Amino acid sequence: MVKHLDGLTAIVTGAAHGMGRAISEQFAREGAKVVVADFNVTVEGQPLQANPGQEAADGIMKAGGEATFIHTDVSNFGMAERTVAQTIAKYGKLDILINVAGNLRERMIFNLSEEEWDAVIATHLKGSFNMTKFASIHWRQRREYGRVVSFTSTAWLGGAGQVNYCAAKGGIVSLMRACAAELVRYNVTANAYAPGPTWTRMTDRGLDQQEAQKRGEPPRSTRAAGTYGDPANAAPICVYLSSPQAANITGHVFNGEGSPPNIHRLSLFSEPQEIRTIYTVVPWNIDRLFEVFPLTLGKDLTLPAGSTADQARAGQQPQR
Repeated sequence: MVKHLDGLTAIVTGAAHGMGRAISEQFAREGAKVVVADFNVTVEGQPLQANPGQEAADGIMKAGGEATFIHTDVSNFGMAERTVAQTIAKYGKLDILINVAGNLRERMIFNLSEEEWDAVIATHLKGSFNMTKFASIHWRQRREYGRVVSFTSTAWLGGAGQVNYCAAKGGIVSLMRACAAELVRYNVTANAYAPGPTWTRMTDRGLDQQEAQKRGEPPRSTRAAGTYGDPANAAPICVYLSSPQAANITGHVFNGEGSPPNIHRLSLFSEPQEIRTIYTVVPWNIDRLFEVFPLTLGKDLTLPAGSTADQARAGQQPQR
């Protein structure tokens, strides 16, 4: 059996649960030495009495893989630096970084507090920056091999009730694209992965799931194994993007989606590009812009279905 990551060392953040844990386990099966990096807290940031990060590492070792647990808060600059340093000290190098760690503080923007904004930006966006920064120092010195896959979300495209999460995930895409441009000369690739609906601790706390649990239904994450919502579905694309075969792939956003009964698909997002342009040989005159805008840049632009105030009040969801 071919082991696609044989001899490589990887850090996976947010690796105690869900997609991070599934990726860690798959990486170990593919021959990688895995650092399970996690803060061991709830989605809301409350400390856990158990030690799921150590349990994840122990499970990998029991299955014949090699893993180490490092208790870390990726949003903490110093702890991120120590995580990378401890990995290099133990394994002699770092080849792969998978930024999965995340949290939620779901609110509409008019109800969102400063603390709720800061907490989500810190874990998702700053955490991805912190870990990638210190990994990149090592990769710049080695100039041999580096792979970073940062988890974004289709929320990157915008959505109601998650303004902090959407902003963080959009920032991760831009961070990744900048890293791809900066690090390519050191044989490092940087890509982003946007998983579709996946049944994890984070999705268990959605409003529909909270109502279902009040009715006595078990959390959906406990029923995810083997379904289109299984967190393990995120692992194959991460293995590929982290492998030597993906040396030519950098600066891209990939998406993975599942749907009933058990359909799985992977897709590649298009590159941002200008689609319409207007010119003038002098600075734009306001009256002239009002005249030409509807006929040029604004031509055929309309609110998508579900995006008017009346439609929103009726509960119709926007289409994208």
